[in-house]
Amino acid sequence: MALSDKLKTEFTELVAHYPEKRAGLIPALHRCQEEQGGWLSPQALEDLAEFFGLEPVEVFGVATFYPMFRLTPRGRHLVSVCHNISCTLRGAEDLLAHVCRVTGSPVGGTSPDGKFSVVRVECQGACANAPMFDLDGTYHEDLDRSRAEQILGSCQ
Repeated sequence: MALSDKLKTEFTELVAHYPEKRAGLIPALHRCQEEQGGWLSPQALEDLAEFFGLEPVEVFGVATFYPMFRLTPRGRHLVSVCHNISCTLRGAEDLLAHVCRVTGSPVGGTSPDGKFSVVRVECQGACANAPMFDLDGTYHEDLDRSRAEQILGSCQ
């Protein structure tokens, strides 16, 4: 069972604030992902379906629709490389390839040592300072290969 008694109590309180129980699914997915170290296990999805009175496929559909949910374990560090038009025109594809080489992580995956996960994301609102990536919630802008390598090398 992926849902601890603590989470069940929390979710019971949560759904009391919504007109329908199922409306609390997205916040519950966030909490489960947080509790599981940044991803949602198949067991967590099944347990949430049971808690919310939904079919597992409905919970899976929500978890796969939104890009903030991960269904596989992620690395200790998450590198989100922006690839919208501004970033692409200013070298985002080269930056993304370099980030993958430096970290050993494929796009959308995790490095073999579990240290990094690299994802390609849409606009992060830093167009004037492209190309950029978000490393563990901190923006790094106006990047080139050297600067990206320096930033990634400083990760513990």
